[in-house]
Amino acid sequence: MKFSAIPGLSGVKKVLTDAAASNHIAHAQLFVGAEGALNLPLALAFATYLHCENRGEDDACGTCAACSKNLKFIHPDTHFVFPLSNVKGDKDEDRFRADILKLWRSFLMENPFGQLDDWTNYYGGEDKMALISKDESREIVKTLSLKPFESPYKVMIIWQPELMHPSAANGILKILEEPPPKTYFILVTNAADRLLPTIISRTQIVTVPLLDDAEVETYLCEKHNIDPARAAKIATLADGNLPLAARLMEKEEDNNAQVFTDWMRACFKKNYGALVSFADQYHGMDKLSQRNLMNYSINMMRETMLHVAGANNINRTRGDELKFVQDFSKVMNLEKIEKSFNLINEASYHLERNGSAKMIFLDLSLKISETLNPLNA
Repeated sequence: MKFSAIPGLSGVKKVLTDAAASNHIAHAQLFVGAEGALNLPLALAFATYLHCENRGEDDACGTCAACSKNLKFIHPDTHFVFPLSNVKGDKDEDRFRADILKLWRSFLMENPFGQLDDWTNYYGGEDKMALISKDESREIVKTLSLKPFESPYKVMIIWQPELMHPSAANGILKILEEPPPKTYFILVTNAADRLLPTIISRTQIVTVPLLDDAEVETYLCEKHNIDPARAAKIATLADGNLPLAARLMEKEEDNNAQVFTDWMRACFKKNYGALVSFADQYHGMDKLSQRNLMNYSINMMRETMLHVAGANNINRTRGDELKFVQDFSKVMNLEKIEKSFNLINEASYHLERNGSAKMIFLDLSLKISETLNPLNA
């Protein structure tokens, strides 16, 4: 992968290319980003740049022998460690590792911005917890003890190090602190708070932000040729998460704006019959649609808060959505918005843990109803 294949993140890309140009590359870097951040693609592109035989100022050439191999994820001096479930495989361990590595390379080719769920679904381990086993630390040390095959550098990319078995995490501390010459670790995490402090202290942190709405819109329009108006809606809902935006693009368009409007009106009017019907409808949605409505609701509460606070210059809503926010703001204040926001967040938490969608949504509706229009008001 090249930097040019990754939308946005120009500041982070420049930091990495400048470090390579000045030969001041930290031997262990921790690419930190929220869920949906493009830190894995960025790590892959940086590995390509390091191995490139004809580097440009801003990117790898993409045509040399090293780039050709890196673009297929088969360069012999780029190594990968990634989480895996306890799936049934070949009893010959070396052959099993080779088969899984082929799957991993195919996954990267087909899902350049894939997330952990995409990976576990890809190899068939969606029902089991994916981990980096305790044996991996020995494999890392063994792999890096060999000299580079083709490049001046060796690159070890560890994806989701927060999922390492404690023995594996402790087992790499020494080599992480004192790797062989011209060996670079790139750890890619979406949950740095779950890493051992001893690992964090041995790495240079590179923060990878989520994309802004304009970058997501541009990517969807240019790469997938979708209507700009729909791209804008998807970008707002995805909130910088490009993999989520790609999944939303593949679905039929959800009518979240109208559903949220009708839902809030029913809550304010204490129309309990309508709220029960809404709960039934919500229960019938698929998981992604349920999650999308919650995310949309959180975004609309944020937009209402900005309008109430007078920060209209950073509102993201347009057209009918903006009109709704303006009307909704007349019956809201910061206290009501904060309470509603927290209630929706709490409901999302329980939904992610497979609670009953109907019960969670009805309970949420009743609590928001009391928040918007309290009995003692």
